[in-house]
Amino acid sequence: MHAWIDQALWCLDRRQAAVLVTVAWVQGSAPREAGAKMLVSAGHQWLTIGGGHLEWKAAESARARLRADDGPDRWIEALPLGPALGQCCGGMVHLLFERLRESDRGWLEAVRAGLQSPAGRVREVRLGGDGAAPCVRVSEPDAAAPGGIDADAGRLLRPGPGQGCLTLRETIRPDPLHVVIFGAGHVGQALVHILGTLPCRVTWVDARDELFPGTVPANVSIEATDTPEAVIDEAPPDSCFLIMTHDHALDQRLCEQLLRRDDVAYFGLIGSQTKRRKFEHRFQARGIPPERYARIVCPIGEPGIEGKQPAVIAVAVAAQLLRLRSERERLAGAQARTEAPAH
Repeated sequence: MHAWIDQALWCLDRRQAAVLVTVAWVQGSAPREAGAKMLVSAGHQWLTIGGGHLEWKAAESARARLRADDGPDRWIEALPLGPALGQCCGGMVHLLFERLRESDRGWLEAVRAGLQSPAGRVREVRLGGDGAAPCVRVSEPDAAAPGGIDADAGRLLRPGPGQGCLTLRETIRPDPLHVVIFGAGHVGQALVHILGTLPCRVTWVDARDELFPGTVPANVSIEATDTPEAVIDEAPPDSCFLIMTHDHALDQRLCEQLLRRDDVAYFGLIGSQTKRRKFEHRFQARGIPPERYARIVCPIGEPGIEGKQPAVIAVAVAAQLLRLRSERERLAGAQARTEAPAH
């Protein structure tokens, strides 16, 4: 999730002093992964790096710097969770603190613009060394400085003697889980409410423009269209699709359009087993091979979560999508380790 970018720019727009806190490096067990971020101002806090004493200590350090407004704008603190903070995780967390100023607007906007590309952007934070001032550099992933590592979540690069700056390099890219939802009814509303808080991108489709709320989460885009089939054709590969409109005939039409694609990560259709059987008979009558429609998930939702209330269905579907996301991440990680060159 990249809500921290818009929140940081919001603070700059209002001249509200704030500190960006990033989990830069984790050793052992910790509440959050490297790359997790939060923003701290004198009176507010946004997002989380794991809660508990760690987060309280980080907010205290950030606010102390805001009150004094002296010292470096960027610094690292290493916090042992067990001895120092009394947390059971027992690991070591290195936090990067960045006092944001108007001069930071450029790199924030560059990172936000980079999220329009699947590759995203590399953000490199140099913390000084050999008399150099701290700086932030944003580049395309293939233009990253040589000799570093591409740490998707964030990682400290520790220089050897005479090798310059302590550096954090992180790749910030849009979440690979793209969900396309057809239908702005009760279940669609409940599902978008949940997905708006999760690491994914959502395209929400319905012809009935009046059903969409006035505001939606930052990771949700609305398509008010009477040609929803075009959204199917334009969606990127490996997208997840959920068909849950108010009209069974429209559901069937969208299903048939979606069955033409072979690059779909998830294909969910709201309804019962009875609806599934009826649709299968119709597909068969149209000459669609059974192996094409066998991949449709209907009923939708993680097995074992029962209930017909919109919120319950939404939770079950969100759980199913998150499981899919985790499986894809594990597969990608295993593939990367297999393809990594031997040293």
